[in-house]
Amino acid sequence: MSAENFRLTTLDNGLIVATDAMATVETTSVGVWVNAGTRHETAEINGISHMLEHMAFKGTRRRSAQSIAEEIEAVGGHLNAYTSREQTAYYAKVLKEDRALALDIIADILQHSTLDAGELAREQAVVVQEISQAIDTPDDIIFDHFQATAYPDQAVGRPVLGTADLVRGFTRETLAHYMSAHYGPRRMVLTAAGNLDHDALVDEARALFTALPADRPPPHDPARYAGGDYREERDLEQVHLVLGFEGVPYDDPDFYAASVLSTLLGGGMSSRLFQEVREKRGLVYGIYSFLTSFNDGGLFSIYAGTGEDEAAEVLPVVCDEVMKVTQSVTADEVQRARAQLKASILMALESSGSRCEQLARQMLAFGRPLTTAEVVGHIEAVDEAAVLKVARRLFTGKSAPTFAAIGPLGGVEDYARLTARLG
Repeated sequence: MSAENFRLTTLDNGLIVATDAMATVETTSVGVWVNAGTRHETAEINGISHMLEHMAFKGTRRRSAQSIAEEIEAVGGHLNAYTSREQTAYYAKVLKEDRALALDIIADILQHSTLDAGELAREQAVVVQEISQAIDTPDDIIFDHFQATAYPDQAVGRPVLGTADLVRGFTRETLAHYMSAHYGPRRMVLTAAGNLDHDALVDEARALFTALPADRPPPHDPARYAGGDYREERDLEQVHLVLGFEGVPYDDPDFYAASVLSTLLGGGMSSRLFQEVREKRGLVYGIYSFLTSFNDGGLFSIYAGTGEDEAAEVLPVVCDEVMKVTQSVTADEVQRARAQLKASILMALESSGSRCEQLARQMLAFGRPLTTAEVVGHIEAVDEAAVLKVARRLFTGKSAPTFAAIGPLGGVEDYARLTARLG
């Protein structure tokens, strides 16, 4: 993406409309990203952002739930949504001539959802099943336990889905109040990418987004990393382990170096962890590292799934690799990690959906779009010294590590021994 592809307009109500033009494609992706997620919830309504995302598709004053599905699929389009700890997104991908319909549906569900009591009861049952499914999937639920251990007793540490008891207790009034408090125009960004006309989109948005609630200050506490230990003994075939450290926010000067570090350490088949733990020792089927960033914090995490007999050996080897990367890295592996990151960014440019989401995330995180040249430039600037610097910052700092494990844990060493290995 280059600067000339981007256009930004702020409507009178404060809603930002941002576009990324792609003249050579036949599709347009459009969506609204709301700066409201799990971390904006109190403990009593944990999971309400996700519940509201579900309910948005269950009917408006003009459309039934079935009509919403039929209208978008009648033009071959796709309509979807997701909730994260910081945002809720509603988006569609359609052929370029059907963009106005997609935007009309999104505007409708965000402003005129009826939140029907009967639909709510049915969807509560669906979400409770979703929660049960997550609990029954150890390589899924382990990350919720890991997050809660890293950020205990605070919203950013709570599960996106909430709990079954809380979800069953949500009322139409609770949902409506939360929507009114968090879905103001200055807490949203409308983005679109693909074959589109920016001015026409702005005119449509100006006519459609006329019933958004008044903006209120975004209430949430700062993320306070703590670290710690969580273990759950289960009768499983595998042990699921996540080891993590305090990471960096999006705007941290070390963000790109941390991204290169994550790729180098556990981002692919050539990474250190994959080669040492899986290829050379055969201790795991899956192992990888990943960087999670928030507006005011983040996590650097390593996941491994291993057998009960191998569990005792996996953690010491992982810790050894973590410590080794604070001592030396080679020019070749840094270059390889940079190439992987650049390729993933450039390949995503071929999809209007990826570009639409990327633009939204940049607007919410930085308040402006970042050109491809700018992002690639940041990645290219990461050298061996930068990777060593951020590795030492993350892995040998003052913060305690976070560890979570589910499965047959008899062979997994205790937290004190683990922290000693990382000292």
